[in-house]
Amino acid sequence: MRVRDVLRAVGVCAGAATLVAVGVACGQAPAPAAPAQDARVHGNLVQVMRGIVYPASNVIFAAQATDPATVKPEGDPSTSPNPLSSSYGGWEAVANAGIALSEAANLLIIPGRLCQNGKPVPIQNADWQMWVQGLRDAGMASYKAGQARSQDAVLEASDVMSTACQNCHDKYREAPGGLPNRC
Repeated sequence: MRVRDVLRAVGVCAGAATLVAVGVACGQAPAPAAPAQDARVHGNLVQVMRGIVYPASNVIFAAQATDPATVKPEGDPSTSPNPLSSSYGGWEAVANAGIALSEAANLLIIPGRLCQNGKPVPIQNADWQMWVQGLRDAGMASYKAGQARSQDAVLEASDVMSTACQNCHDKYREAPGGLPNRC
């Protein structure tokens, strides 16, 4: 046998041994990946709303009246508290706000989150799930509006967002009896 043939045979055998070792040669699926780390709740509902949803929605509302392309960057855009004038400002800020809204919708359905009054967020309620989906849809519409650089699309997205938010606020934030009964 020539050296080249011996090396080829060794390579084939080594490859086959590797496949057998991981079970592929026997028709078995590869071992599953390690499970993703479980989502953890760190803030209550009001904190998520005030820290993520409210600021992101304000970017969308501002883009209704002001063309984001005309917003001048701050003197030091890296420290600007205004997303529209920051390092990632203008239409990119609109797209980013849309993603923030859609991702925040995921946070609103994580089990274990509490309302400001300590009661569990009603994630099992059909209306809650519907309005969270409305927020997610509004976020994606805002993201697409930012990508398209379209104020008309921003107007449509803000209408979807306003409807989802208002429906939820009417039932859960403006509950009769005030804070003890609201979420």
